[in-house]
Amino acid sequence: MSSSSAHVVEDCRGALQVMSDGTVRRRAEPPPTPDVVRDDGCGVEWRDVTWEPEHGLNVRLFRPRHHHLGGGGARRIPVVAYFHGGGFCIGSGRWPNFHAWCLRLAAELPALVLSFDYRLAPEHRLPAAHEDGAKAMSWLLSAADPWLSDDDDAAADFSRVFIAGDSAGGNIAHHVAAAVGTSGLGPGTRVRGSLLIAPAMAGEAWTRSELECPPDAVLTPEMCKRFMRLTLPDGWTWDHPVISPAGPLALGLEDVDMVPVLVVAGGRDLLRDRNRQYARRMGEEWGKEVEYVEVAGADHAFFLMDAWSEHADELVGVMRRFVSDHMESPTT
Repeated sequence: MSSSSAHVVEDCRGALQVMSDGTVRRRAEPPPTPDVVRDDGCGVEWRDVTWEPEHGLNVRLFRPRHHHLGGGGARRIPVVAYFHGGGFCIGSGRWPNFHAWCLRLAAELPALVLSFDYRLAPEHRLPAAHEDGAKAMSWLLSAADPWLSDDDDAAADFSRVFIAGDSAGGNIAHHVAAAVGTSGLGPGTRVRGSLLIAPAMAGEAWTRSELECPPDAVLTPEMCKRFMRLTLPDGWTWDHPVISPAGPLALGLEDVDMVPVLVVAGGRDLLRDRNRQYARRMGEEWGKEVEYVEVAGADHAFFLMDAWSEHADELVGVMRRFVSDHMESPTT
């Protein structure tokens, strides 16, 4: 088939198109999003670093300034390794909505936030994204970028690392946290908790929240089907443990020494039942310390639609409390 006659067979929010001849087109610029604030005087500076040269993967580093932290002298603050959402197919820490969200997290937790990019499907199907998540932790362990620790006002405390992510990134964060445990990053670098925001999870049997998803939802069943078509390798079902970490085929985590987990779901999100089931199984069956919070009336990715909305305020408050509560979590 000639390229001139090729037509679009899959479209992901205009950011990604798969053509009938198998070629993949990606927009140079992110798709249209609600107006977001890139810098609002909150006292956070940032820079981009290529953390994985082979595939040109970027990490955007966010560092809060001293005047926002308050007090005198230098202060060592926790590190948040963050993975963006996008169905494993689209997204980047450099997109304005992810930038605005990480900007706010850095300012208000406060924390050094590392917003990692990873390989995307369909060019790189799962588990490529999870492999990159593990590599990101190795990069972090290797002292990351000196800019994180060379400031006299706020320096990274690598003995207080939190792994976080939203949607697809929340799924990655789960697998990374399960892999590293409480001491898997090595001497002087400790993971204290993981924060999963509407983590992407699927399954062959549809849940009630998926079946009753309102047609105007940000994430719909049809979108989920599209992402899964582009993401899952041949032979994988929706019950595969990578995409269904608490599903019927998932290996039990009873013997995995995991850090405390925060799971946040939107009350209007079709993923809320799976997120609730995940939290229940983690706590009741596998004996993990897990907290489940549901933001009433919130849709999927509500904090990306408006990083300073009332729902986002509630989420930031929950995350800030969780980080504060687990800053001194015992580790082995």
